[in-house]
Amino acid sequence: MDTIYALSTAQGKAGVAVIRVSGPLAFHACEVLSGDVPMRRRAVLRTLRDPDGMHLDDALVLTFSRNASFTGEDVVEFQIHGSTAIIASILRVLGGIDGLRAAEPGEFTRRALENGQLSLSQVEGLADLIEAETEAQRRQALRVLSGDLGDLAEGWRQKLIRAAALLEATIDFADEDVPVDVGPEVAELVSDVQDGLERQIQGVGVSERIRTGFEVAIVGAPNVGKSTLLNAIAGRDAAITSEYAGTTRDVIEVRMDLNGLPVTILDTAGLRETEDFVESIGIDRAKQRAQQADLRVFLVENDQRPDFSVQVDDIIVKAKADLLETPDNAVSGLSGQGVGALIEKITYALSERAADAAIATRERHRLAMAKGYGALNDASALLPQGEKTADVAAEEIRTAIRALDSLVGRIDVENVLDEIFSSFCLGK
Repeated sequence: MDTIYALSTAQGKAGVAVIRVSGPLAFHACEVLSGDVPMRRRAVLRTLRDPDGMHLDDALVLTFSRNASFTGEDVVEFQIHGSTAIIASILRVLGGIDGLRAAEPGEFTRRALENGQLSLSQVEGLADLIEAETEAQRRQALRVLSGDLGDLAEGWRQKLIRAAALLEATIDFADEDVPVDVGPEVAELVSDVQDGLERQIQGVGVSERIRTGFEVAIVGAPNVGKSTLLNAIAGRDAAITSEYAGTTRDVIEVRMDLNGLPVTILDTAGLRETEDFVESIGIDRAKQRAQQADLRVFLVENDQRPDFSVQVDDIIVKAKADLLETPDNAVSGLSGQGVGALIEKITYALSERAADAAIATRERHRLAMAKGYGALNDASALLPQGEKTADVAAEEIRTAIRALDSLVGRIDVENVLDEIFSSFCLGK
């Protein structure tokens, strides 16, 4: 396998930059630049020189032997000063060493997967951790990266292997008297795994929302104060406001962090009948986005009712609280009255949903678990028939095992690798 190298920190000037080298010639590259190979897994100060002996930089050099490194290969990391000129000079020297080439995006992590250092689900957790913007995203990604999903899948897998082995023993001794009826134990093992799969499948939707972000739509009639309210929540002029109806023609989005949850607040076009073609497009988009959102805030005045059905957790508040004699359950984006209370209501509703999040976080996870769950349903239906269907039930259980193997990347994952690693940056 080629030896690869790349800048692992962000492009541009910085106090420190890290250049990573991985592969069979990593230690040779270290010797070319620093004159020797420092003791494994210990940072040592070295002077880096080019092949002509020119002083390039003074750096901390760390070396990791294979199977004790991130990639499962010999790895060297050069912690250098973050000058673009220094970075370019060291990359140029590395590029001139026979057998070395620049890494592709995500190639270090891909090697970690191929060398058994990470499972596929851990790779996905690492990608999510790099992209994490909020505390909830960080915690969720770290759980997956730490191997929680893989541990869960491995526990299910061991139970199913036991169940299949018991059934296969029944098949092998079909012509003899089997001293113990294995049916109850097999049924219990299968049922335990089904219960676990069901809980995770139900929670994937929430987990995926934590990963990608919840959407909250502000909905109401024209000139009810939706854009002003959005600006008050965002703390800036994100939307144009005016006294004229129909000012908002498209959906305006503001990304926020509410108690660690990633939330996008949507300001939608005012809902009304109109002959204006462009405004009607905005209204159609408003209705569509509002229906797809995780939560809706209906802003109403004069005892109006929302234009479409209110769902569980949706919030209805009175508009223009600063103009009301009794501003109970009211909000005003202009004065700020009730805005804090509204944010608290939104945060509480979304936090309650987030509490039901699963360890599994992606649609791929859900599909793999759903496939396993379906196979176990079929196996459960066959178990009461005893020896007559034991072979078919055992095959259904093996189908479920293969589904769990695909969950963590043991099999059938080539079609998703390119998509996953395309999101990684160079040096990772």
